[in-house]
Amino acid sequence: MNQIKWGMIGCGNVTEKKSGPAFNKVANSALVAVMARDLEKAADYAKRHHVPKWYNNADELINDPEVNAVYIATPPDVHLEYAVKSMRAGKPVYVEKPMARNAAECNAMNAVSEETGVPLFVAYYRRALPYFVKLKEIIDSKIIGDLRFINICLHWQPYDEEVGENPQPRWRVFPEISGGGHFHDLASHQFDFMEYTFGPIKNAKGIARNQAGLYKADDIVIADFEFESGMLGMGTWCFTVNKNQRIDEAKIIGAKGQITFSFFEKFSIKVETENNTEEFYLPYPDHVQQPLIELIVKELRGEGKCPSTGFTGARANAWMDAITASK
Repeated sequence: MNQIKWGMIGCGNVTEKKSGPAFNKVANSALVAVMARDLEKAADYAKRHHVPKWYNNADELINDPEVNAVYIATPPDVHLEYAVKSMRAGKPVYVEKPMARNAAECNAMNAVSEETGVPLFVAYYRRALPYFVKLKEIIDSKIIGDLRFINICLHWQPYDEEVGENPQPRWRVFPEISGGGHFHDLASHQFDFMEYTFGPIKNAKGIARNQAGLYKADDIVIADFEFESGMLGMGTWCFTVNKNQRIDEAKIIGAKGQITFSFFEKFSIKVETENNTEEFYLPYPDHVQQPLIELIVKELRGEGKCPSTGFTGARANAWMDAITASK
């Protein structure tokens, strides 16, 4: 493939800034068609983002002869369906995270990728984002010595639409659509990056519960996990705290120091050793998926390799399944 001409299924919030505009900013890449079930929404998105074609039928977009790669930006409940159709049409797929609702669906997607030989990539863009590239570089430098454990705290207050007189929770907390709740949406990024940085997880277990009753998905998860390297990990995810208790912090403890960073909200990395404290500040680019999309385009052109594939992406789902199995 020389010029990657993308068709995008789904025109939701993630595509407005994080991903959509990046397809036209990457060399040898262009967004040529978009699809939404509401044709007016698709047309509005296309006109605002200067996309020449729009559809309200995914099959029409997938079978458009001008489209030679497909970006699936829908909720996870249709990732499997659209990915399989696209791959069977011979078109490489870039699918939003989490890759699917569960590991079984991820495995089914990977089976079709293997059968057809059509590449499958997942939007775990932290593998290419400068902030996390720097974080991995610091970890790999061994400045904090041999790694002992990582401790993750992600505690957020409920979203505005989940509370009040007439709450209207969004799709992320409907397991039949998303596969779980906010844990599945956010921790998927964390488990993917941890495996990329620390190596494979060997086992994981946890407790998932719904304490506040705002929706039917779990709203609190506590987990511990072990890496094949011997490093350990633990985490707490709670999405019903007071806003003054909001925290997004992770600590990596080593034999010679520690690293404090944020997975989502802050742009600083603090490195503390016995004799020194150093802080790095790396704000995110305007379109956070652009660095990963650049790597995907290069691989499709035969110029490199993308680190986020269907097989790496499926592992995050597998560990989230294991952790939340005790509901």
